[in-house]
Amino acid sequence: MAISQADLDALDAAIASGATSVVFDGRSITYQNTAQMIAAREHTAKVLNGGMQNRGPRVYGFRFTTNRGD
Repeated sequence: MAISQADLDALDAAIASGATSVVFDGRSITYQNTAQMIAAREHTAKVLNGGMQNRGPRVYGFRFTTNRGD
């Protein structure tokens, strides 16, 4: 089951309304509390934004050589 923007929207709507159940692709998931729903929403947003790839800053190195003809 791939995560989509519709899943994130469904979580947002459920959090906003105070509901603890969300339906994804015909499957119903019931969370124990709002904190669990917010954690699921954060995870979903990370996956959609590519945040699950733990990449550090890109560092480039250059090596210069010259031929002087000495």
